[in-house]
Amino acid sequence: MKRPLHLLFDWGDTLMADLPGQAGSMWRWPEVRAMPGAYDTLATLAGRLPCHVATNAAESSADEVRLALARVGLDDLIGRVFCRRELGLTKSDPAFYRRIAAELGVAPHELWMIGDSLANDVHSAQAAGLGAIWLNAAGVAPPPGVQAIAALPQLLELLAD
Repeated sequence: MKRPLHLLFDWGDTLMADLPGQAGSMWRWPEVRAMPGAYDTLATLAGRLPCHVATNAAESSADEVRLALARVGLDDLIGRVFCRRELGLTKSDPAFYRRIAAELGVAPHELWMIGDSLANDVHSAQAAGLGAIWLNAAGVAPPPGVQAIAALPQLLELLAD
């Protein structure tokens, strides 16, 4: 996989914990939590590569995603927020990722997507020409052609090579 110029991170269960029993936009939840290693990983990467959010969240706008990120101190480490609501596309459609690459002014292969959904964050991103990393906290054997990490800090090792 070619080294990226930009990184895209999934929001729910990649950067922010999608807590059970919560409804509505995350920024209004009584409790919000960053995923383990999210702050340190983004803080280390932010000076080297632009880091963005790409989310399939149906109930939140980009501004609302930023409000949730701000509650855990991640907002200043994120460049742009790309939401299903504003793009009018879902992450299952490779056009979602091609549109983001175009808005960032980079070729799809210059962009990596990191997320916990094999279908939406990995396969769809790969179909659009992006590099993709599966955040596989369960440690399931990844399918052929899929690079996986068990925790966000491992991304730093991949980028150090």
